Amino acid sequence: MKVKFANTPEQLENILNLRYKILRKPWNQPKETATDNFERTSFNAYIEDENHKAIACGRLQENENKIGQIRFMAVDDNQQGKGLGKLIVQELELKGKALGLTEIELQARENAVEFYKANGYQIKEKSFLLWGIIQHYLMNKKI
Repeated sequence: MKVKFANTPEQLENILNLRYKILRKPWNQPKETATDNFERTSFNAYIEDENHKAIACGRLQENENKIGQIRFMAVDDNQQGKGLGKLIVQELELKGKALGLTEIELQARENAVEFYKANGYQIKEKSFLLWGIIQHYLMNKKI
């Protein structure tokens, strides 16, 4: 499977649909919460199936002090456990290195902490409780 970067509004909409399906809809959150004002300055990586439907995605944004942040990681329920998330993370890390970033941080949902640990990230601290339901942990990795 090949990781691509979104370059068109249609590709971004495809990614937003997956984000909503996996990260928002199960908690009855509106689709607008699956995006923010940093889309235009961020790098959206995705993998699509043979029908050009996004089945895995993640976004890298550059924050201050050469630190990047991975956000909105999602893998379709039917595609989990196949290494697609790992491919997305690796591609985002390569993009971060090309941008001259020295570290990547992220807010991992509790059920994703082991995935990120397996990809070299460490917990810095227990952070926030999203919607009063989903515990998050601030994690980071030097790149």
